[in-house]
Amino acid sequence: MTVQDIRSFNRFYTNVIGALDYGRHMYAPYTLTESRVLYELAHAPRTDAADLRAQLHLDAGYLTRILNKFEQDGLVARGPSETDSRRRRITLTAPGREAAALLDERARETVGAMLDTVRAEDRPRLAEALRTVRTLLGDGRAPRPEDVVLREPTPGDLGWIVERNAALYAAEYGFNLEYEGLVARIVADYGEDHDPRLDRTWIAELDGRRVGCVMCVRDDAPGAARLRLLLVEPDARGLGIGDRLVGALVDFAREVGYREVVLWTNDILGAARRIYQRHGFVLVAEKPHRSFGQDLNGQDWRLDLHATPE
Repeated sequence: MTVQDIRSFNRFYTNVIGALDYGRHMYAPYTLTESRVLYELAHAPRTDAADLRAQLHLDAGYLTRILNKFEQDGLVARGPSETDSRRRRITLTAPGREAAALLDERARETVGAMLDTVRAEDRPRLAEALRTVRTLLGDGRAPRPEDVVLREPTPGDLGWIVERNAALYAAEYGFNLEYEGLVARIVADYGEDHDPRLDRTWIAELDGRRVGCVMCVRDDAPGAARLRLLLVEPDARGLGIGDRLVGALVDFAREVGYREVVLWTNDILGAARRIYQRHGFVLVAEKPHRSFGQDLNGQDWRLDLHATPE
């Protein structure tokens, strides 16, 4: 392996993905760097300018010019950081989210078209080669919170939600097939009848691998949203993924006009309950029950979206 080998591969791959003429390649008025900034903002809704600059290794002046352009175009809004008054929080507006979603859709279509040229029997080799490159050039560093992205589901993700919930709850709490049936019904209902304006699912992804999920769906009570199926893979815990998933759901529920978010859980799920408490959920009722092959204590939690934070 020589420097020339790497440079040759870089020239090959940038040509494959159209990186040198990204805007025309994607039929969008953005450069590759501008598109990456939109992507990061769409998948990390609480990012401030300093964090964004560090994540993307961008010159401060260059990033400022990009954000100024986005603000003039109505794609982003800037305000004081919630944690540090010296920083500026950057959030996507509704047009900004639409632009980011369109770019993401076109990128998926482009990559999908590229994969269509690879024979099915060769795809495992390609996936393993990509993992090898990431491993060897990644210095063996541990995953970081900023490596995690939140995205909307694509085909196959809903089935993964059912499979992982069933497997994890069986392994960690001894739940039986009754629980898998419940999750399957919840996911089927969402897949068959959800309103994108009021219902949403988030998939957490780390290095191209699904590591978490949560669903926001309309509740039977008027004006209420229900949080369902929060899950984080065991080997991805400790990166704040559960907090980010719940935070994204709460932000969405508030933005679309729900007055409250409700959820049902069991008291054995201590880590999840601590996340709910950090986001302001309050325990309103609990009742023992026999479900999923276990004796459990069910709990109802509620978050008033109109309440003034303490």
